[in-house]
Amino acid sequence: MRRSALLLPALAFSLAGLSQPAAADAHTDGHSQTVEAATELPPLYAAELARATEFVDTMMADGVVVPVPKDPGGGYTHEQHKRNFRAIYLGGQIFRITGEERYRDYVRDMLVEYAQLYPTLGDHPERHDQYSGRIFWQVLNDAMWLVHAVQGYGDIRDTLSAEDRQNIDDNVFRPAVHFLSVESANTFDRIHNHATWATAGVGMTGYLLGDQDMVDRALLGSNKSGEAGFLRQTEMLFSPDGYYTEGPYYQRFALLPFLVFADAIERNEPQRQIFQHRDGILLKALRTTVQLSYRGYFFPFNDAIRDKSLRTAELYDGVAIAYAQTGDPSLLSVADFQGRTVLTPNGMQVASDLAAGMAAPFPFRSLLLTDGPDGDQGAVAVLRQGATNAEGEPATVVIAKNSSQGMGHGHFDKLAWQLYDNGNEIVRDYGAARFLNIVAKRGGRYLPENTTWAKSSVAHNTLVVDETSHFDGDVSIANANWPQQLYFSDAPGLQVSSAQIGNAYPGVTMRRTLIMPEIPGLEAPLVIDLVHAVSGEAHQYDLPLHYSGHIMEYDFTAQGNVTERPVLGTDNGYQHIWVDAEARIEDGMGALTWILDGRFYTYRFAGNGPLSAVLGESGANDPEFNLRREPLLMLRAQREGEAHFASLLEAHGSYDGAAEQTLDSQSLVAGLTHDRAGASGTSDIVRLTLKSGQRYAIAVSHNPDPDQEHSAVLDGETVTWTGFAAIVALAGGED
Repeated sequence: MRRSALLLPALAFSLAGLSQPAAADAHTDGHSQTVEAATELPPLYAAELARATEFVDTMMADGVVVPVPKDPGGGYTHEQHKRNFRAIYLGGQIFRITGEERYRDYVRDMLVEYAQLYPTLGDHPERHDQYSGRIFWQVLNDAMWLVHAVQGYGDIRDTLSAEDRQNIDDNVFRPAVHFLSVESANTFDRIHNHATWATAGVGMTGYLLGDQDMVDRALLGSNKSGEAGFLRQTEMLFSPDGYYTEGPYYQRFALLPFLVFADAIERNEPQRQIFQHRDGILLKALRTTVQLSYRGYFFPFNDAIRDKSLRTAELYDGVAIAYAQTGDPSLLSVADFQGRTVLTPNGMQVASDLAAGMAAPFPFRSLLLTDGPDGDQGAVAVLRQGATNAEGEPATVVIAKNSSQGMGHGHFDKLAWQLYDNGNEIVRDYGAARFLNIVAKRGGRYLPENTTWAKSSVAHNTLVVDETSHFDGDVSIANANWPQQLYFSDAPGLQVSSAQIGNAYPGVTMRRTLIMPEIPGLEAPLVIDLVHAVSGEAHQYDLPLHYSGHIMEYDFTAQGNVTERPVLGTDNGYQHIWVDAEARIEDGMGALTWILDGRFYTYRFAGNGPLSAVLGESGANDPEFNLRREPLLMLRAQREGEAHFASLLEAHGSYDGAAEQTLDSQSLVAGLTHDRAGASGTSDIVRLTLKSGQRYAIAVSHNPDPDQEHSAVLDGETVTWTGFAAIVALAGGED
């Protein structure tokens, strides 16, 4: 038996299990290991060991290669140093598991080369900004190097000669810690994911080297005041529901240092009860990260790379650590989806219990995730319904993004929304304009279009006033303001999210209510979207819808631009929109149908007066072809006083190209009307007439009292309901 390598000095390196070759680790009590025969390894763990061995063997065949840093992200030296820290990390694990000294020797030799290189390094020649790294172009990557390398070093350190230990300690890890926590204190003391990686690397190094000063700086900040550091980050970066303020993409990224360092804290200082801190916030955050995904892919809020999914290295450790702490069998199904684990005792436990058939479906559900450290900075609402797939995940998801800005990685998209259905993103969020680690695209950095397009309000499904982004595109103002979540309900058959914001534009209050009602006679999903803006001044209101698919038909007359392609505007993202067709809709009512993946979608809308419609596409003023070409429909209203948009998005029918069969390609809704009604004129009532003749009203009082009764008379017809919202069957329909 032995303890993990990252221990306090009194317990460090009692590695009796490595006095002779060992075949594998088996998790017993969450912290200790026993030797197992290789033939007894559970499949997931065996596959991980084989994968790691193949990678490290390939690296070893090329010899130790530690180049002088010179390239930005994606360049040769950048990628080589990334491969190196992975080889150090995995090589140490393989040695711990197998006892084969050649892996220990390779890791040692690699670190000895770094001991020669590191003291010679200054700011990286491709420094990105004031946060320059030594080994990499930004300090973040140096922190990632340390988090991985210190773990691999911990697996071999006690077997090295005193001379090698001192050389590596004093010329690699101590100077790396000094660079991150002293020379880069501006990064180290931020409340930000870059600082999370830095504090984790410094703290784990402190545990390994028996340096309490390092540990204290990591936990409490560079001056040990507690105003910064790892513990403060757990208190400021997550809401009480475990939502990370920068959004799902960065939540996934930050969870590795959060959970790996927490695991080291738990093993070294269990009296801190780190996994109980803030009502178990880190374990909540892991589960919340999974909830913020569809078919495994994260909702692409803010500066998100859309390719990232649950199958990501940052979460393999997190799932294993969370499972070791909780024994939650639904986490095993996440690991099964990932098809990966880690070569730690926690990973062994995951693999063993998964092989034993102990997994349970992960409980994907509708939920409201508050934002901000106190849960009072807006929220993200997730509404799920419909048949589930093999993993137990509902087919249809609506996301209401009513959250805070998300710091520098945030986008100006208050009250935005997305829709997923049938395995696809139907109403889209652009995510980031970036080709990560592709040198040809400006070294893999964020592209200029990330600011001019991706962050702009018009690039999202939200209301834009006077062709200007929310908060005039000023992140400092945006960080100080957020929407108010007015109402949320996950009641089966009638799920609702409603929120408002009054300071995205001076003198304009905006409210958006999204409803998922189950209407008899219609296929799911059906989404009702109510957008209301009020101001004492006249304004232009633009409501874009960014969708995925190919247009089938629309019921308004549009003038197409077939010989030239004008651009919609000159700034705030409008300069990136090609105008393919425009329409003037005097009665403010219309519908557009498109197809995606064999399913039809109809967007039906009604405004409180004349509307203009723009059929467009992203990609204008993009000389380097940095933007994806994606379609959009924009509704435009010139209003003084109040502006209302009511819309319905309906999925219907199917198309099978192989069978040459089409069913219900046209909307099953014959008509939609929208009225503002009620005693105080604040209720919204959307009346639907189906092609079958059935009629329904979706009535919204905007009063959260569940027992309050409401009534409205429309065209001589009385609509009564109770509570915030209701579905009301109307007379004249067929049963």
